[in-house]
Amino acid sequence: MKKIRIFAGMLVMAIAPAMVATAGASPAKCGEHGTKDTMLVSTAWLAEHLHDANVVVLAVGQKSDYDAGHIPGSIFADYHETHLMNSPAGLTIELLPPDQFVKVFTSLGVTNDSHIILYQAKDWFSPTARVFMTLDAMGFGSRTSVLDGGFLLWSKEGRPVSKEETKATKTGTVTPCPTGDVIADIAYVSANMRKAGVAIVDARNEEFYTGKTQPNEQRRGHIPGAGSLPFTALADENGKLKSTEVLEGLFRGAGVKRGDRVVAYCHIGQQASALYFVARYLGYDARLFDGSWEQWSGRKDLPAETSPGGAPVKQ
Repeated sequence: MKKIRIFAGMLVMAIAPAMVATAGASPAKCGEHGTKDTMLVSTAWLAEHLHDANVVVLAVGQKSDYDAGHIPGSIFADYHETHLMNSPAGLTIELLPPDQFVKVFTSLGVTNDSHIILYQAKDWFSPTARVFMTLDAMGFGSRTSVLDGGFLLWSKEGRPVSKEETKATKTGTVTPCPTGDVIADIAYVSANMRKAGVAIVDARNEEFYTGKTQPNEQRRGHIPGAGSLPFTALADENGKLKSTEVLEGLFRGAGVKRGDRVVAYCHIGQQASALYFVARYLGYDARLFDGSWEQWSGRKDLPAETSPGGAPVKQ
């Protein structure tokens, strides 16, 4: 039986109920991506499998939220340690290199045979999706699931809550096998603007996409040809991921066609992680532009547009 550990994660959006692969299925291989059947688990499923030997549950979020109450046995995963902060490339956040990935996740009790469950410690989905993306990029995507509804749904349903901190009691082997098909760099994005078969999608709120609001000291607008799909549109009022039909409609509205490769970006690569997660969940070939608008805006030689119609930005 697979071992599941719990990580409490900060997610704004909760994910629709789903079950992971049933017992007896072929073991996940390093480097495989998750599917609609494995990427989400329900609170009922987790309650039944909470004490399975290979399950590691990680709570992603703020320590204060974890201390206020969490799923029993879950381990606090400090979101800020799961990515590079103010990286050498000049980015606010960036994917961990393999050696640091190993250090962080072995300290959380993850091993090569773990089934990792991520959940939001409070009510914010995108950081948890960012942690999922990191695990996916390092080859652990098919071994990782996100709890639909996170801690808020778990507690709302009257399930057990603990204030006792759980620490990883043993360290195992974590062997990353970076996939190479999760992160898109700025050269790839620049070369694929308005290219058939590649759908670039902006996950920021619409006011930033249109250029109505200027993000800090960055340029106004969006990457030319990009569609708009704010990450906040992916969940319903109860924090659960919307239905497959509704989500597919949102992607179509952002200009995505079935068979396209979806490249998501946002301000710094966090909000777009939610779009990356949902794109993978829907079966799209997905990428995250990790530099996002922060990096694009800083390159004055690269174009920008304002308004949904794509009017050029006047610098």
